[in-house]
Amino acid sequence: MDDLGAIAWPPAPVTTGRLVLRAPEARDRAAFVELFASPEVNAYVGGPRQREVLERELPEVPEQWPGSFVVELDGAMIGHVLLRRATGHRRPAAAGKLDLGYLFLPRAWGLGYATEACTAALDWLTGALPGEPVVLTTQSANAGSMRLAAKLGFTEVERFEAWDAEQWLGMRPPANRIADRE
Repeated sequence: MDDLGAIAWPPAPVTTGRLVLRAPEARDRAAFVELFASPEVNAYVGGPRQREVLERELPEVPEQWPGSFVVELDGAMIGHVLLRRATGHRRPAAAGKLDLGYLFLPRAWGLGYATEACTAALDWLTGALPGEPVVLTTQSANAGSMRLAAKLGFTEVERFEAWDAEQWLGMRPPANRIADRE
């Protein structure tokens, strides 16, 4: 994954009213296997990976790099939020910008956790790298992800075909521009 510059990693845990966002740890490995092997979670991102392969190949501490946050509820991982620089993005409008990605276990869906966690991660990012725009790409058929993008302040830049489906690319302006509009 591409770096976030000179940000010290990992940061202190980020807390919200219900959640903790923190760096991945070895105790999260089983939840990462469940997350990556879930057909429901991966319906719009290329499909699930084989559990046996994940069990064999996933490192002891999965997804351990700058910008990778485990989302924890009551001491257990329920999701993953990732912020990374999109240097290799297929779309010129996104290339080089910060990219937001997220996956949550089905038992955490519909309870506002994704909104809460992504908002906290974006707020952290604003403090760490002020003035950076953020992009998000999702399949336009993923209604939940489209709603989340709107709640987080992303607006459509373009739609395009990739991976045999229509993709939606949105951008969230830098936080100082958001504050200027309010």
